[in-house]
Amino acid sequence: MPRDLSPLSYLVLGLIDRAGGATPYDLKQMAASISGLWTLRHDQVYREPERLAEEGLLAEVRENHGRRRRRFSITDAGRRALREWLASPTADFTELRDPGLLQLFLGGDTAALGALQLEAHEQRLREYEELASSLPPEVPQGVRLSLEAGIGHEREWVRFWRGVARLDETSP
Repeated sequence: MPRDLSPLSYLVLGLIDRAGGATPYDLKQMAASISGLWTLRHDQVYREPERLAEEGLLAEVRENHGRRRRRFSITDAGRRALREWLASPTADFTELRDPGLLQLFLGGDTAALGALQLEAHEQRLREYEELASSLPPEVPQGVRLSLEAGIGHEREWVRFWRGVARLDETSP
């Protein structure tokens, strides 16, 4: 397997493979569809495909006219690396990097924090549930299962933050 491939690398390879090719702008649009599952920052949309092209995992074609957009497609080596990674299930644990939990841990106002976080997670839960109900039948099982996991996560966050928001009501 190529050196220094991160989950971000595999995300870029997978999205480009699934789309049959993409510009950085296309990647940005595709990444919006997985918001909450994985974050793809603006700078990564441009740097990671370029890095993967230098590794021989993506091929790059630049337009000769107009905006001279760069279009990337997956190479055989990139497809092989992606397949190998997908065939090697991970036991890596999710790191919670949640600013709300950090504020809670460091002594933030539980009622105010709980109310804001509850509202945010209720909104995200509604978005995920609307998305799930609108998925066409041909959507791959992995996409459906990932969305189901997101819905389960958000339901738990709603339960948790609702309890945090009520702590002041039950405190002596």
